[in-house]
Amino acid sequence: MGLPAGEPLRATAGRAARVRRRRPNRSRPPVFPTPAVRGRTCAPRRPAHRYHRCLARRTLSSSGTGHVTVSSTQVAIIGGGPAGLLLSQLLDNAGVDSVVIEQRSREYVTARVRAGVIEHGSAQILRDAGVGARMDAEGFVHDGVSISVDRQPFRIDLRSLTGKHVLIYGQTELTKDLYAARDRGGGTIVDEADDVVLHDVESARPWVTYQRDGRSHRLDCRFVAGCDGYHGVSRTTIPSDHLRTYELDYPFGWLGILSETPPVDEELIYASHPDGFALCSMRNPNLSRYFVQCNTSDFVEDWSDDRFWDTLRSRLPVAAAQRLVTGPSIEKSIAPLRSFVAEPMRYGSLLLAGDAAHIVPPTGAKGLNLAIGDVALLADALTEAVRATTPNNNSALVDSYSERALARVWKAVRFSWWMTMLLHRFPENEGTIRSKLQRSELQQLAASPAAQAALAENYVGVPIDRS
Repeated sequence: MGLPAGEPLRATAGRAARVRRRRPNRSRPPVFPTPAVRGRTCAPRRPAHRYHRCLARRTLSSSGTGHVTVSSTQVAIIGGGPAGLLLSQLLDNAGVDSVVIEQRSREYVTARVRAGVIEHGSAQILRDAGVGARMDAEGFVHDGVSISVDRQPFRIDLRSLTGKHVLIYGQTELTKDLYAARDRGGGTIVDEADDVVLHDVESARPWVTYQRDGRSHRLDCRFVAGCDGYHGVSRTTIPSDHLRTYELDYPFGWLGILSETPPVDEELIYASHPDGFALCSMRNPNLSRYFVQCNTSDFVEDWSDDRFWDTLRSRLPVAAAQRLVTGPSIEKSIAPLRSFVAEPMRYGSLLLAGDAAHIVPPTGAKGLNLAIGDVALLADALTEAVRATTPNNNSALVDSYSERALARVWKAVRFSWWMTMLLHRFPENEGTIRSKLQRSELQQLAASPAAQAALAENYVGVPIDRS
């Protein structure tokens, strides 16, 4: 499949050339010098999810900055979403100490509605980490997916083609499981941290500063793991001459809703229609997640529930449309689609994981799974480095982390791009050779077991090589 007309793949040196909906810039806090110790204090034990442990805590005084609370850990994890929490869990299981620093509150993080497809390999990583029990008990096992072309469906049998399946389990629930696991293990999570700044990440002794409850904090560490997403501070800390970014914006978005209605089908339905793409998914037997392709210029207010249901119904296979149960939406949002990769994923003692390093359109269900794969590789690398105590924080796995992670990332980026190009409507391609090629490829997929096997192999997930 070719690129959409007028949308060449861009490679840019330094930070991403275009960013949508950035949060307002915060003023950077003053740089914290390393002041003389004027007395050591250790605060009383506080709830683990609110304050980090007193590993080497001391209160310092510095001219112009007031009192600074200083502590230390082995790995500072920036970002308290699934990637950061899972990394903390894996490191704790290996005996490596970490502190998670998150800008938002726990309530905000656990309320975010995100992906729900868990690959076969990702599910096993979660089980090995000790956070898979509820996923296995409550998640949906899906042995296949349906693809509809002009309302005519055919099924991709994942299990018969690969011997594997996927699980449907909402990221919101996974995040709750990870928080619960970190609480049980005495995990160290700082939430509602403002003005987070990374310092000296090019060295073997980086440190992080942040503000919380009107107080200044400094965290010394051996490594910084950037798990704070596309809009976080981690990637933008890397100097522009050490980072290259690649991005592709798609000329449409996804309008998604949650509704307290039974799912329209037992498996996911991917629908390609002349009017646009649609996707039917679910979170539980009485909570459905639906999407339709929309214009990038649309606003949520443009879409009443009735308009959404009518649009979705018109794009689904006839039998599915007839059994679709509608109801009030309890969440509605529009997301732009983008492919984005930053490389390398390591700069000195700073290592990136998940959305901080790459974004994929959700068509291939790869975003969360890529983050889980990154974190598994990163946990192994950091554990080796901390145990080895080598000069300059070097280890074979740390040194090769970026190359190994990116090899898997680019495969997922390609698959997500291919699925997006295959199933969506590109108005600018109508009447051109591109639309004919898209139609031919859909017909090939419907008729060819070999083409279906290739899709299934990528959909259940490329194996994660942790050797």
